[in-house]
Amino acid sequence: MNKKIKKILNKKNKSKIVCLTAYSKNIASILDKHCDLVLVGDSLGSVLYNYKSTKEVTLKKMIDHSKSVRFGVRKSLMVVDMPYNTYRNPKEAIKNAKLVIKKTKCDAVKLEGGKKIISIVKSLVKSKIPVMGHLGILPQTEKKFTFKGKKLSERNRILKDAQLLEKAGIFSVVLECVETKLSKRITETLKIPTIGIGSSVFCDGQVLVTDDLIGLSESRFRFVKKYLNTSKLINSAVKSFKSEVSKKKFPKTKHSFKY
Repeated sequence: MNKKIKKILNKKNKSKIVCLTAYSKNIASILDKHCDLVLVGDSLGSVLYNYKSTKEVTLKKMIDHSKSVRFGVRKSLMVVDMPYNTYRNPKEAIKNAKLVIKKTKCDAVKLEGGKKIISIVKSLVKSKIPVMGHLGILPQTEKKFTFKGKKLSERNRILKDAQLLEKAGIFSVVLECVETKLSKRITETLKIPTIGIGSSVFCDGQVLVTDDLIGLSESRFRFVKKYLNTSKLINSAVKSFKSEVSKKKFPKTKHSFKY
């Protein structure tokens, strides 16, 4: 077993797992100092490319960004999202997951879904490809973005899906916008770690989209907390640059070359 994955597993019931997204080396190198897990999420579709949904994200885009992230990640576990329509059957999933790992040197891949993808997860695990699961809101196929666990039938299904995924061999699972009591029950039931996003403090860890956390996006999701207003800082820096260029204060001699 990958040592980094073993480290994540060992944090269950001991200490919280810190996870954030990265799409480039520069951000990844900062996150790597503080995170247990760095996720190259297909959220890059909306964050970087203004796509309407993650369905538009291609395998090539995920690989290209992941290759950049890899340069910035040293100690953290690096996980890459398998994009929509790249794991429709076991054969396709194995082929594409192997390609992602070969090209990006990531530690694991993440797939969305429960019972419907169990045979796929089993095939990947059998092929010695580490898999992270994802339940609750599934951005790749979701029709209505609302928290999960309102109805008893839905709560039972999600819990069952979590148990099936664990049995299939995943090493952890992301719970996105799962009702508090349900996320707590899943976390207590599973032997593997749960990582929440909008799923309460009871999960074994937490993940956010970094651009949301630093205030670089316009996200207004309830589960997002902005720890910094990066947009304001960038605006201030650019405004100063414009002023100095206009007033011929930049560049100075020390910024220029002479022979």
